[in-house]
Amino acid sequence: MKVAIGGPLKVTFRPWVEGMENIPAEGAAILASNHLSFSDSFFLPAVLDRKVTFIAKAEYFTTPGVKGKLTAAFFKGVGQLPVDRSGARGAGEAAIRSGIQVIESGELFGIYPEGTRSPDGRLYRGKPGGLARVALATGAPVIPVAMIDTEKIQPPGKVLPKVMRPGIRVGKPLDFSRYQGMEHDRFVLRALTDEVMYEIMKLSGQEYVDIYATAAKRQIADAAKAEKEADKAARAALAKAEKDRAAS
Repeated sequence: MKVAIGGPLKVTFRPWVEGMENIPAEGAAILASNHLSFSDSFFLPAVLDRKVTFIAKAEYFTTPGVKGKLTAAFFKGVGQLPVDRSGARGAGEAAIRSGIQVIESGELFGIYPEGTRSPDGRLYRGKPGGLARVALATGAPVIPVAMIDTEKIQPPGKVLPKVMRPGIRVGKPLDFSRYQGMEHDRFVLRALTDEVMYEIMKLSGQEYVDIYATAAKRQIADAAKAEKEADKAARAALAKAEKDRAAS
């Protein structure tokens, strides 16, 4: 996949990279990145010599038929790991277990602390579960990563990408050994996550918003719905006024 996909990506888009020396040549580490576009999970692995494993919903790997098999093969090839979102605590616990397995294998584990893509290019509050708990359970260093301008290449909802140069800026590894054994302390989980998000903010230059991206998406959707309903009501009122005027 690095040849079939990574090669053409690098030739076509020519991503620039800073801080590659901060990625260890061997051994486990957690790559914590901002999330601007679906293509983030392709550009970052493409520029690395090592394999990096991200998590993806299990449905990508279990869809029946020829298309389902091709989709599963594709996601496996680009280093995606299926996560079963069923169960009492759903995807969160599954993601943590998957991350720990990757780290214990001595590999690179990629995670997006925001939990979902940014709806507007800003950096949102990191979720304190997966990233912090995997880091504390394994002792692996956390390497902050900033994806830059990937949302301009493939904005949400767009299928065809725009050819331009994205950037990838890799920060220095963060050591959280001082928190070892405190993985059940919610204040420690919050502090660790906030420290990582602060480093990502410095690397990316993004405006930081202290709410979760999922909440921001709901606000945007609610605002769009309210605007649509207001527009519909305005058109109905105008139509009624014209009808009353014609009748008079």
